[in-house]
Amino acid sequence: MSDLGKGTLVVTGGAGLIGSAIIWGLNNRDYQDIWLVDWAEPGTLKSRNLSSLAYSRTLSPEDFRMMVRDNSSDLSGISTIFHLGACSSTTETNEDYLRDNNLEYTRELCDWSLENHVRFVYASSASTYGDGSLGMDDQEEDLQKFQPLNLYGWSKHKFDLLAQQNGWLGHIVGLKYFNVYGPNEEHKGDMRSVVSKAYEQIVSTGEMTLFKSHHPDYRDGEQMRDFLYVKDSVLMTLWLAETSHANGLFNLGNGKARTWLDLGGAIFSALGRETNIRFVEMPEILRDKYQYFTEANIQKIRTAGYRNELFGLEDAVKDYVTQYLVPDLRLGS
Repeated sequence: MSDLGKGTLVVTGGAGLIGSAIIWGLNNRDYQDIWLVDWAEPGTLKSRNLSSLAYSRTLSPEDFRMMVRDNSSDLSGISTIFHLGACSSTTETNEDYLRDNNLEYTRELCDWSLENHVRFVYASSASTYGDGSLGMDDQEEDLQKFQPLNLYGWSKHKFDLLAQQNGWLGHIVGLKYFNVYGPNEEHKGDMRSVVSKAYEQIVSTGEMTLFKSHHPDYRDGEQMRDFLYVKDSVLMTLWLAETSHANGLFNLGNGKARTWLDLGGAIFSALGRETNIRFVEMPEILRDKYQYFTEANIQKIRTAGYRNELFGLEDAVKDYVTQYLVPDLRLGS
């Protein structure tokens, strides 16, 4: 076991949900020499994520990428890069944009990190597993078999494959995040979690909506997801960054799939209300690309030595709703 050392830590996507939570986690460990790489215009929802966080420098993704391409001497003090910045929209249709922003940018940062002996931790995604029919195993032997359901998933999967082909996975950490939710996600709009969206619905209308099922094996609301509270994602990510023998791809999830009905019930319970769920038609554009079941096999990170107990769904939702959504607070507030 090692720590993150005395060097500068870089967090790309640092104003986003997981990125800002990582900075929060680093601050809790007294790290403040942190470069935040992201766009976060003053007065925006994204900028609110940063109001209580400590970091030493802010850079745009373009400026940081140029520094890496130029191998700028300003980068000499960096010890770890958490590369969490990406286009995370599962409905994005511009393949060239995704290739440059998600694949090529990651490749450039990885190349530079390996050449300069910098710890490189990057965000892959559980969307790389497609519909789950081929399993959701983070062992790397059968990596090529997976078939993502959207261009975003493919952009992540292609870098995983590139890293495997080049032998990089023995030296870096790839994080297959499942359904991460929690404080600091309000800026994501329609891409934020059902907890965040349902809270607004319930407060304004007294009910929440869920998509009907269009799969014969799943009744309405019984589609299943592996929901990972953002505080657990932080602890798991930092542990992997600090643990020198932990390299390769790792599933980061709760390890137990739960239904949307379970999630909805937990939200109403946290608010002290009776459950009131209405089912609506799933948009046509999503029906062929919808994951009906996700569940992380987290044995690999457990075998590597991660021992922390994870939040249960009900406890996590209660913490999120009562400590952050109701008082309208962000991490660190």
